[in-house]
Amino acid sequence: MSSTADLTKHFLEAVDQAAIASSAWRGKGDKNAADDAAVEAMRRTFDNVPFDGRVAIGEGERDEAPMLFIGEELGSMVGVQGVPCIDIAVDPLECTNNCADDLPNSIAVLAAAPRGTLLHAPDCYMDKIAAGPLLAGHVSLEGTPTYNLEQAAHVLDKPISEVRVIALDRERHADLFKEIRASGAQLELLGDGDVSGAIWAAKEDGPFDLLMGIGAAPEGVISATALRGLGGVFEGRLVFRSPEEEARAGEMVGDDLTRLWQAHDLCKSEDAIFAASGVCDGYLPAAEIGSDYTIAHSEIIDVQAKTVEQISTRRPL
Repeated sequence: MSSTADLTKHFLEAVDQAAIASSAWRGKGDKNAADDAAVEAMRRTFDNVPFDGRVAIGEGERDEAPMLFIGEELGSMVGVQGVPCIDIAVDPLECTNNCADDLPNSIAVLAAAPRGTLLHAPDCYMDKIAAGPLLAGHVSLEGTPTYNLEQAAHVLDKPISEVRVIALDRERHADLFKEIRASGAQLELLGDGDVSGAIWAAKEDGPFDLLMGIGAAPEGVISATALRGLGGVFEGRLVFRSPEEEARAGEMVGDDLTRLWQAHDLCKSEDAIFAASGVCDGYLPAAEIGSDYTIAHSEIIDVQAKTVEQISTRRPL
């Protein structure tokens, strides 16, 4: 039987082409042009993929996004019996501002899994915690930041002063930052890109022990897929900025809006793939554009196989 993993080379091509297209706009101050280039390049790639695909998380609703909108059908075999039916959570250019300003951690990224197994996350915030496999069962959003830092220090057998936390640099985190700093832990602030932050926290050789704080919910689904493959911890809880946002979320995920989502709730299948390609240097090296070639630097995480593969692909222009 066909699996999501059978399409890995196509997912790699999709993120690579998006990264290459948007990298042409690095440092030019036009985040919308960079995002448009990434979306169009990824869409063109999906047009030729032999699957029955659907966008579970994309650039927005149909009236907001001409391509890669939520619910859009993808692939060259839509409606064909016997082909893989796959849902895609996609961010063709995560960290558009970073690409525009040529700052770290802009990536093209997606998660893919069988139809109906990726949460259709509403476009709202999500409080998140991410960590590596050693902290599984020891840290949780049910605990306070101080509790989680103490747990991390105990399990990792080091003083709190050596526990490393990464979080988005946002005013909404003022109290979180005070608590982290009061504990004595190390805190690094991230301008954008908490998918990169979650993966850094989950990797044994990564620069951080924990990701904490509130980021976008759709990116939480993508991060959860990657962390299932890495064996790490990921938990999320939806956060709403308005009654309208809460009502819309209720239409998408049901009445249980206060639930604690585990990684396996956000990505319900092990037959899943995470793929990312670097646009600007950071979690992944930046795409390179030469006079007659491009080089894309990517990472593929196979959730079922629990493998992580870093790939550099040179293509002629």
